[in-house]
Amino acid sequence: MEQLKTIGRELAMGSQGGFGQSKEFLDLIKSIGEARSKAEEERIIIHEMETLKRRLTDPDIPKRKMKEYIIRLVYVEMLGHDASFGYIHAVKMTHDDNLLLKRTGYLAVTLFLNEDHDLIILIVNTIQKDLKSDNYLIVCAALNAVCRLINEETIPAVLPQVVELLGHSKEAVRKKAIMALHRFHQKSPSSVSHLLSNFRKRLCDNDPGVMGATLCPFFDLITTDVNSYKDLVVSFVSILKQVAERRLPKSYDYHQMPAPFIQIKLLKILALLGAGDKQASEHMYTVVGDIFKKCDPLSNIGNAVLYQSICCVSSIYPNPKLLEAAADVISRFLKSDSHNLKYMGIDALGRLIKLSPDIAEQHQLAVIDCMEDPDDTLKRKTFELLYTMTKSTNVEVIVNRMIEYMISITDHHYKTYIASRCVKLAEEFAPNNHWFIQTINKVFEHAGDLVNIKVAHDLMRLIAEGFREDGDTVDSELRSSAVESYLHIIGNPKLPSAFLQVICWVLGEYGTADGKYSASYIAGKLCDVAEAYSNDESVKAYAVTALMKVYAFEKMSGRTVDMLPECQSLIEELSASHSTDLQQRAYELQATIGLDAQAVGNIMPADASCEDIEIDKDLSFLNNYVQQSLENGAQPYIPESQRSRMDDISNIRSLDQRETVSHSLRFEAYELPRPPVPTSIPPISPAISAELVPVPEPHHPRETHQSTSEPSVSDDGSSQIKLRLDGVQKKWGRPTYSSSPASSVSTSTSTPQKAVNGVSQVDSTSTVSSKPSTYTSRTAEPEISLEKQKLAASLFGGGSSKTEKRAPSAAHKTTKTHHGANKVHAAKTTVSPPQAPPPDLLDLGEPTVTSSAPSIDPFKQLEGLLDESQVSSTENFKAVEPNKESDFMDLFYGTTMSVQGSNFVDLLSSNKDDLDFTSEMSKTAAKTGRGETIVSNLAQFSKGPDVKASLEKDAVVRQMGVNPTSQNPNLFKDLLG
Repeated sequence: MEQLKTIGRELAMGSQGGFGQSKEFLDLIKSIGEARSKAEEERIIIHEMETLKRRLTDPDIPKRKMKEYIIRLVYVEMLGHDASFGYIHAVKMTHDDNLLLKRTGYLAVTLFLNEDHDLIILIVNTIQKDLKSDNYLIVCAALNAVCRLINEETIPAVLPQVVELLGHSKEAVRKKAIMALHRFHQKSPSSVSHLLSNFRKRLCDNDPGVMGATLCPFFDLITTDVNSYKDLVVSFVSILKQVAERRLPKSYDYHQMPAPFIQIKLLKILALLGAGDKQASEHMYTVVGDIFKKCDPLSNIGNAVLYQSICCVSSIYPNPKLLEAAADVISRFLKSDSHNLKYMGIDALGRLIKLSPDIAEQHQLAVIDCMEDPDDTLKRKTFELLYTMTKSTNVEVIVNRMIEYMISITDHHYKTYIASRCVKLAEEFAPNNHWFIQTINKVFEHAGDLVNIKVAHDLMRLIAEGFREDGDTVDSELRSSAVESYLHIIGNPKLPSAFLQVICWVLGEYGTADGKYSASYIAGKLCDVAEAYSNDESVKAYAVTALMKVYAFEKMSGRTVDMLPECQSLIEELSASHSTDLQQRAYELQATIGLDAQAVGNIMPADASCEDIEIDKDLSFLNNYVQQSLENGAQPYIPESQRSRMDDISNIRSLDQRETVSHSLRFEAYELPRPPVPTSIPPISPAISAELVPVPEPHHPRETHQSTSEPSVSDDGSSQIKLRLDGVQKKWGRPTYSSSPASSVSTSTSTPQKAVNGVSQVDSTSTVSSKPSTYTSRTAEPEISLEKQKLAASLFGGGSSKTEKRAPSAAHKTTKTHHGANKVHAAKTTVSPPQAPPPDLLDLGEPTVTSSAPSIDPFKQLEGLLDESQVSSTENFKAVEPNKESDFMDLFYGTTMSVQGSNFVDLLSSNKDDLDFTSEMSKTAAKTGRGETIVSNLAQFSKGPDVKASLEKDAVVRQMGVNPTSQNPNLFKDLLG
């Protein structure tokens, strides 16, 4: 924050010789720096954004003020807020002729915009013009913008001007032109492939800055193609020698080191050019040796150059003298009190061990100290070093130390990494099979499910195959040892799933092989596992298969199979499981026990997990069946590759015609409404409740109600019991109006929103020594404990110094499989219900809904609402008790229940007069008063043959559900016209 305040003051004060600063700007910087919380800072920035938005809309802003506003926009953007409303003003400022304003504009656009922004097109012409300017400061500002904003599409627009600037008289322009070409090569190598020779020319530039800038593109070019630049080895060595001999100007020194960053870049390039090339490496030996002698070890930058020199020595062709000098530097690093230098020493030691393994023995005690250091980063780097120096003589000590460290950490990512390293070392350098199994067991036990499942499969394969060259006796001992260890571990709580699968498989295959344990004992243990991990289907599947193997081996041996009660209950439970896999395994177990010994021996041979299984990938045994099906008219199988390339639309249409189209859209015109067909309605059984009534079901139902269904009567006279839908809004009609707010039910669902804070704050501490470290600070060597001496002897001592690897024979037997680990998956079929015919949107049908006796007389509500002119029109009325709802539980009773709501819907025909309407309504009222259920006959009210009358009636039907709340004679007239 202090740096931010300093930058703001410098910008505001116009250090380039420009205008002065305003008090408002200084107050902004001061308030941001003094903000005590993030919320307070955001409040200040939001207020500043509102102020800038208001002021930038002024068309007559002085240039001095606009420059200040742009800088304030930079502050807004730097603090994580969106300042896009002012981007265009920064682009306009790049067009200004004033040098300070132009540079401010270029600075702002390089911070605001990216290479794909839409506003880039507006500054390309400005950049082209500024690249040709006579003022080299404007040219430098334009080149800076080129490096940040020019994309692959706009490279050709500025490439000629940039190439021309490589010969500019000012070294700053030449340097920035090299940087621009390097950027072009990174974005589009093909666009500057013909200009790579310019880098060679600029490597010999008189200015060290231009030469140093050329090293960066050379490093990228040499990384991709080393052989094309082998001829430059002598030039790079000469440049490095001149730098080391302090022939560069003093202005390039940093902490009394001559151009250290140029030295580091040159050492990286020489490491690439000298890798595996003895002739090229011989040119480098002298200058690298001089750097070891001349570097100052008391400064951090000097140690950085020394470290890069060690990396160079470890990459080029080995030289004994340089290796010895590098070892001395590593020794000083490891003896330092700075953790940073120790880390560098451990890393450098890991590089040199590949060339000279004996170097590690000289620093064994220092490595042990780093392994026990409380600094976790240093400890991890030390374990990486131990991993590279592992051999058969020290693998046990190193792997045990790594497992101890794995147990102590909680970082799942690094725990997975350490577990994989332990497994790999155990597979390569295991002294014996027993140690290998015990080590893998520890890794599984402590790393849990973080271990790759492939490790479990490799372990099962190793136990099954063993080492054939050692004889069957050794393999039997290996399996017996595994069984004993797993019987001891199986009682531990919370074992990982992959480890339990291995345990079940081993107990099933070899639990009773040596006769030490009985089948009942092994079966009981397996049942305990299945019961303890009842939520893990894979573990239960392995346990059931292991039980089948145990009882099958007992059956083949001629012994009587007595299934334990707990096993029997487990099988019965799994036989009714929702998992088809577990069901199948349970039924297979029951079927296997019921077979004779010979049949069991054929399907479950003992120790057959290593036998090769021939797989018929072409499924040739189905050829006869396929041929017969084709002869009977079946369609031939079309491969997926051909199906994906099918472009014959006629074939697709022919397939679509066979499918139902109820779920698809219909694009034909609507049909005209058809007159209803009179149907005879059978009498209603008195057992049916008054709440459920049968109604005619139209030919093309147009209304879909979720969670409820309307009563209907089919055309053939059969009736169905359906729910009453009083007051339910029609799907395709106009919205209905309820008589009171209580009668309309509205449901709203709100999704809880969780405020997720995506900002993670990581507190990191870095140990940086402010004082130079000395390597000769130790005057007296401390006394080394006997325990450390023994540990050092075990890590670096006995045995050959050469790395010995032993790949287990199991790795070469990749074709072996075991039948116990296979799972049988039951095929699941889904039956799709038949699709309904497509609905007609305008045909609403003529449902007749009956009602039980209303608690409020509907005729009192209808008095005065109808006159003689309205009788001729077809209308629907519905009277619903407003504050009550139908009890859904009434549907389950056969007797007449209390009426909680009433519904009166009647269809009127245009050919009925007032007397018929009044008499019919009177009859209906009389019957509903006695609590009877009335069914209106559709045959009495027909739409008539007139199409216009039918359409009018359909429009009226859409108005169903309107309930009058008072005796207002104009209510229906307003609604229905």
